[in-house]
Amino acid sequence: MEIELRFFATFREAVGTKERTRTVDDDATVGDVLAGLEAEYDGLDGRLLAEDGDAIRPQLNVLKNGRNVVHMAGPATDLDDGDVVSVFPPVAGGAA
Repeated sequence: MEIELRFFATFREAVGTKERTRTVDDDATVGDVLAGLEAEYDGLDGRLLAEDGDAIRPQLNVLKNGRNVVHMAGPATDLDDGDVVSVFPPVAGGAA
């Protein structure tokens, strides 16, 4: 099946593009996709999943079709053909 990946801020720089279509196995999860991205892109290595791979790193936002996967099954969230997975790095800042 095919999914669409969207990257923002420093993750966009690490991947080199804003959007990418990826073919994944029919039983793929969000965690599988994130692990694959860490393995494929040096700039993402160790930045998406906790060391044990059972959780998404703190302050990282990963959305499936606009809904944060933390409120679903986290990395175990199933994917369906045509899903959009968006990956946002932690953001901080504000006015002084």
